[in-house]
Amino acid sequence: MTDREALPLAQRPDEDLPGHWLLARIGKRVLRPGGVELTRRLLAAARVGDADVVELGPGLGRTASDIVALQPRSYTGVDDSAASTVLVHDAVASIDGRVVVADAAQTGLPTGSADVVIGEAMLTMQGEKSKKAIVGEARRILRPGGRYAVHELSLVPDTLAQETKDAIRGDLARAIKVNAHPLTATEWTELLTSSGFEVASVERAPMALLRPRRVIADEGVLGTLRIIGNIIRQPDARRRVLAMKRTFSRYRKELTAVAIVAAVPQR
Repeated sequence: MTDREALPLAQRPDEDLPGHWLLARIGKRVLRPGGVELTRRLLAAARVGDADVVELGPGLGRTASDIVALQPRSYTGVDDSAASTVLVHDAVASIDGRVVVADAAQTGLPTGSADVVIGEAMLTMQGEKSKKAIVGEARRILRPGGRYAVHELSLVPDTLAQETKDAIRGDLARAIKVNAHPLTATEWTELLTSSGFEVASVERAPMALLRPRRVIADEGVLGTLRIIGNIIRQPDARRRVLAMKRTFSRYRKELTAVAIVAAVPQR
C-alpha cells in the first residue's frame, strides 16, 4: 500500500480513489450496475415491506431511502466506513433505523435476526474467499424463510472463456482501482446455493452505469448537470471517468447487471 492509498478516502486525490467513491465525489448517487430500476425490482422481489431488513454496505444511503419508502418493520445498515453512517442514518431516521460500523463478513448481529438482507455492488468487489464469507454471514443472520437479495455486476454468456473473464477482470481493476471480480449468472447462483440458499428469482438489466440515458434516469436532469459540471471542472476526475467509460464500452457485450433473490429454506 502506498502512502496515498493509506489516506482516508476523503483526503485521497482523484487519481487514487476507488471508482465508486470517485463517482460519488463528483455527485453520482446511484452506483449500482443495473441502476435504480433494477434495484426497485430487486426490493419488490425481496418483499421488504413489514420486514426486519439488514443492508450490507449501504454507502451513500440511496437504496436505504428506497427501502424506507416500502415501510420495513426495521432497518439496520452495516458499513465498514464510519463516514457512510451519517448519510445512511439520515436516510432512515424516519423509521428510527440504525447503522453499525462493522465488516459485512462479521456484522456482530444476532443469528436469525433478519427477514431480508440486501447487498448491492459489493460482492463483485471481493475475492472468492471474501464472497463466501459475506454470503455465509448473510445466511447466519437470516431467519428460516428469509431472503438474501443481491444486485451485482455479471459476465455473459455463461460459457465465456476463462481467458476472456481474466482479461475483463484485469481491465476493470485497472480502471476502477478495485480488484473487481464479477461472475456469470450461473456462478452467482452457485455461490448462493453452496451456502444453503435456494434461488427464487434472477433478473437482469444492461450494465449502463455511465451511459447518458441511464445517468439521467438514475440522477435526474439537475443531478446529471451537476455531475457534468464537476467533470468539466476537475481534470483528474474527468480522466478517470473517461477511462472507466471506455472500459465499460469495450466490454459492453460481456458485462451485464444481475439481481438475485435467494431464500433460506423453511425448517
